Amino acid sequence: MRKTMILSVIFVVAMGAVLPAQPISEQQTELSQTEEMVETTGAEGLLYMAEEEKLARDVYLALYEKWGSRVFLNIANAEQQHMDAVSAVMKDKEIANPVEDSEIGVFHNTEIAALYESLVAQGSTSIEEAFLVGAIIEDLDIYDLQRSIEASEDEVEIWVYNNLLRGSESHMRAFVRQLNSYGMDYTARYISDAELSRILSQR
Repeated sequence: MRKTMILSVIFVVAMGAVLPAQPISEQQTELSQTEEMVETTGAEGLLYMAEEEKLARDVYLALYEKWGSRVFLNIANAEQQHMDAVSAVMKDKEIANPVEDSEIGVFHNTEIAALYESLVAQGSTSIEEAFLVGAIIEDLDIYDLQRSIEASEDEVEIWVYNNLLRGSESHMRAFVRQLNSYGMDYTARYISDAELSRILSQR
């Protein structure tokens, strides 16, 4: 599938109006950083990225169910588009995608499956922690996408990953705005402080 054909399943997510944050009931707590995943390219890299985008979608759907904030629903819908974009590339390359139609919370990668359980549990403790979880997921996604772009020599993969990267940066800004509404700042876990500052300075 040429780049122009894949374009139909890629779009830059436009965030909807953000609902007011719920009252603060608990203090923000730290979420332990997970072990880094092994960097891969090609078929394994695409499969990993498909699962990471699914991780984001599934966690946000669970947190929307828990807290009812449309921020999570809006971004979950965008993550579905990210999943579709990666799936389009995989289909064109005739690469099997075992998680394309799998249920929420079901993953091929056991580390990602464990991460899903941990993040949902953390985000279910308070609305503040839920937004913190969102920022951490986007932090990890941005980090992995940047590594994949640097490692790949495939023009289509790089093009798709760059589109996903722009979406993840937008999601990061949305979650950090929510944390800021509680008087909280976000500290980068995966990307550098300078990279986080650059992302947050953009619109």
